[in-house]
Amino acid sequence: MERKQLIGWLKAGHISIPKLFLDYYAALGLKEEEMMVLIHVHRYMEEGHAFPTPDDLAAKMTLEAKACAGHLRGLIKRGFLHIEEQEDENQVMFETYSLDPLYNQLLTMFAQETEEGCQEEKETAERELYELFEHEFSRPLSPMECETIAMWLEQDQYEKEIIHAALREAVISGKLNLRYIDRILFEWQKNGVKTAEEARKHGEKFRKYQTNRRPVQEREKTPHYPGFNWLDS
Repeated sequence: MERKQLIGWLKAGHISIPKLFLDYYAALGLKEEEMMVLIHVHRYMEEGHAFPTPDDLAAKMTLEAKACAGHLRGLIKRGFLHIEEQEDENQVMFETYSLDPLYNQLLTMFAQETEEGCQEEKETAERELYELFEHEFSRPLSPMECETIAMWLEQDQYEKEIIHAALREAVISGKLNLRYIDRILFEWQKNGVKTAEEARKHGEKFRKYQTNRRPVQEREKTPHYPGFNWLDS
């Protein structure tokens, strides 16, 4: 057989191994030999042989059948592999392996890691929000101010981008205090403002309205971006 044909044959024959197998087996405490036993069990199951014997596994590995049997027992005992009883159309009972215990452990670890990652991202975003307030206020926040911002996030469920937008409105208006920002957030919530873009448009609309209410003489002296007094709205 030509080399090109052999390479084509190698490419054609493959099995699908879940990526989580390779990503988390070490974190689950599985050794390389144990993982290879599970991969071969998985391979046999995909080929329709749901209960490979230790001899079957040894024929594909560098381990003896006795070592394969020991690994199978250990994997079952540690909750990575399970033996199930099935019944065929003739009501004949037979045994099969199930990798569901392994899948459950992999998914649990993946979910924990994802949750930890989300929590870390949340804490980083919140820390950046506090730092942004301190930068705009040009001073450290007091414990009471920190508690107020925490209440916006946890109790009022304001999105961080909305709080950021309210801070921006306070900067434009020249009224850097949390009571003023709290009033802005309340008005936005009352008017269904949910995104930073909606907040920007809402703020521009109010500033334009406030400008149009002033006398012409005063309007001529008004800066290009006048502040809107949200506390008087």
